[in-house]
Amino acid sequence: MGDYDPLREYLSRQTKTELVLSFEEIEDLLGFALPRASQRASWWEKERNPENARPQRDAIRDGGYEATRLADGKGVRFRKLSAGRFRG
Repeated sequence: MGDYDPLREYLSRQTKTELVLSFEEIEDLLGFALPRASQRASWWEKERNPENARPQRDAIRDGGYEATRLADGKGVRFRKLSAGRFRG
């Protein structure tokens, strides 16, 4: 089981088109503290180059969402992907 599987499983059960989770809520789901890099928007956004794939991005995409760090830096907005835009 991967470190970010609990996030993937949580997202895959969601039916909302969009949801917001604080960093604390994400850490509670995962059971560990997020790395400092998670404060950067680029850590959450989908990779533009497959060589830059990261396990958190894969988990989010496999859960059916894409992620964007909130402008206030306090959490992450997840938006549901349309059918065909993710593996599942």
